[in-house]
Amino acid sequence: MSELSDTIETSAEYAENAVLPALHEVHLSPNAKSAAPTQIPSNLQGNGEEKSAARWAYERLILYIQNFEKQLDADQEVAMGFTGSDAGVMRIEGLGYFDPDIVTFYGSTETGTRTQLIQHVAQLNVMLMALPKPTEQAEPTRIGFELAKDLETTA
Repeated sequence: MSELSDTIETSAEYAENAVLPALHEVHLSPNAKSAAPTQIPSNLQGNGEEKSAARWAYERLILYIQNFEKQLDADQEVAMGFTGSDAGVMRIEGLGYFDPDIVTFYGSTETGTRTQLIQHVAQLNVMLMALPKPTEQAEPTRIGFELAKDLETTA
């Protein structure tokens, strides 16, 4: 028997909260590596009652970025491609959110131009890409692991 609650949810909120943080993927090749998080940290699990859409998107994007980086070699770094425009590619150097519904990416283009993408969660499309690390850099930058540290302290 379920408990009664004073919380009112739209049917979409109810459906989303009922399944979060479920994850499912199917790949053509049995050897394909998923870019999806293989393990969801306990502090990110729950029904989302206290999190905005922006916060949920931010947290899940970090997990995707971190897992994508695990598949890169020592000469590659994560970047994102822009869909629907000729804006090019942005090396991801930061990620944030602005409640209730904005996610923002900070970075630079391949030519070093500073960039910021501000995106509403309803229009969120992120294409993660592997770019060669700058030649003057000894080690590749792993932004996903830095972002994950933030999740551990703020979630």
